[in-house]
Amino acid sequence: MAVAATMTIGTIQAQSDEPRHEVAVSIGAWSNSDIIDGFEELGSAMVGVKTKNSEFTGPISAEYFYHFKPWLGVGGIAVYGQSTEDFYFPGSGSKDGEFRNTYVTLMPGVKFDYLRKKHFGMYSKLAFGATLRTEKTDYSASGGKDDSDTEVHVNWQVSLLGIEAGGIHMRGFAELGTGEQGIFVVGARYRF
Repeated sequence: MAVAATMTIGTIQAQSDEPRHEVAVSIGAWSNSDIIDGFEELGSAMVGVKTKNSEFTGPISAEYFYHFKPWLGVGGIAVYGQSTEDFYFPGSGSKDGEFRNTYVTLMPGVKFDYLRKKHFGMYSKLAFGATLRTEKTDYSASGGKDDSDTEVHVNWQVSLLGIEAGGIHMRGFAELGTGEQGIFVVGARYRF
């Protein structure tokens, strides 16, 4: 009985020492917004507008999760992304302007840690929220009037496989999934 009591106390103390909070920063590739921009570029080409110098910055993410249980975290994710590209009207030999889209996304989420070891972990993550998209068209190169529009749309992140490694508190991670953080995500996480 003494051995069983000692093991129970040790287990309870080990669970209370387990970090419950985690914050992370990451960068991804091929986010929903990046893919949508690709389709818009294709649509522009179909009506004769040429685009060049396309760039997508991000998605850059910050996230926080609180672990009610060692295997279940609840929290949220904030994502930022921006795309720019020059456009040329049909028959134009010079740049006519620039498209600039900015994306800010907020999503509550859950994280399921199905393997939590001292220096290694595996998890899945699910988040669902909204993106504020601001579109700006700059016609300064062609002397036209600038235009802007803002809209909100639904967005998500489903990370099917996440792998993290490092110390008890600081870890690097990589994820495969789909959504606004990207199909492939890498970053660093601090647990406390």
